[in-house]
Amino acid sequence: MHPDRRAILLGSLALAAGSGVPLARAQPFAAADYPSRPVRLLVGFPPGGTTDIAARIYAERLAARLGQPFPVENRPGATGNIAGEAVARAAPDGYTLLVNAISPAAINYALFGPRMPYRPEDLTAVGLFLRVPNVVFVHPSVPARSIAELVALAKARPGQLNYGSAGSGGSPHMTMEYFKLRTGVQITHVPFRGAGPMLVEAVAGRVEVGCDNMPSCIGHIREGRLRALAVTSHVRSPALPEVPTLAESGVPDFEATAWFGLQAPARTPRPIVAKLGAAVDAVSKEPAVRAKLAELGADPPNLTPDGGTTPDAFEAFIRGEITKWAEVVRVSGARID
Repeated sequence: MHPDRRAILLGSLALAAGSGVPLARAQPFAAADYPSRPVRLLVGFPPGGTTDIAARIYAERLAARLGQPFPVENRPGATGNIAGEAVARAAPDGYTLLVNAISPAAINYALFGPRMPYRPEDLTAVGLFLRVPNVVFVHPSVPARSIAELVALAKARPGQLNYGSAGSGGSPHMTMEYFKLRTGVQITHVPFRGAGPMLVEAVAGRVEVGCDNMPSCIGHIREGRLRALAVTSHVRSPALPEVPTLAESGVPDFEATAWFGLQAPARTPRPIVAKLGAAVDAVSKEPAVRAKLAELGADPPNLTPDGGTTPDAFEAFIRGEITKWAEVVRVSGARID
């Protein structure tokens, strides 16, 4: 080695050692340069569902704030697990992220058990995007205009009614299985690969009953192609104020809401996670974004006192949801169809 280069190297090592900084960390992490190229957002469901809608709302605004494109890539299958596994195994460099939903982020761990291809510790939380109620609806040809009438119809025709969901293990599926448990009705589950395909069949009347996140089905309800019977939140939604809650409809203490947010591979550098988390928090507080969420029947994150989100708050929220839904899976006896 040239004497001058050796002297520079030895001087750098001595400086790092004298500062008390581990040699492996002597090089400063260039968080300020992130992102320097497009950041992929993987979505585990087809276009048209709420996960996809949320991803595209935030992708546009994150790109504007961080100066790089955030292309959305749909990888449907296995109730979101295919996209989740892809991100869990991706390089932890901040350039492959997961727009996750309640099912692959929380419910699936109990539902799939040892078949689950990744674990909670394989992903790290970035920020919560939004929360939404589910809606229980029927095709207009179904002679039921309330939950009480649907229960009576299902009991008069046990096993003859079908209900569609965006897939096994999603919050609509879990909502309906818990509804069946609470009301004693027999309605056959027909899972689809996403809300979009399910809604096509529901609007056509090929499945009589359905349950879905409000943002993806609200347009069909407003246009009269589907008839909403109840929302699953603890209070009515301002987006559909005439639709009662399930609790109001004779199923007391019933609440089930879905949520969607951003996760990264485990071991993604904390400066990147923090920068992304701050950007998600800022986007969630933009008046135009909040107005769009309200139009879709969605609520902002509300994980922090100012109504926003942080990586740590979202991580704690996910852990609580994993525990909660494991108990619902156990009590309801829900399974993968």
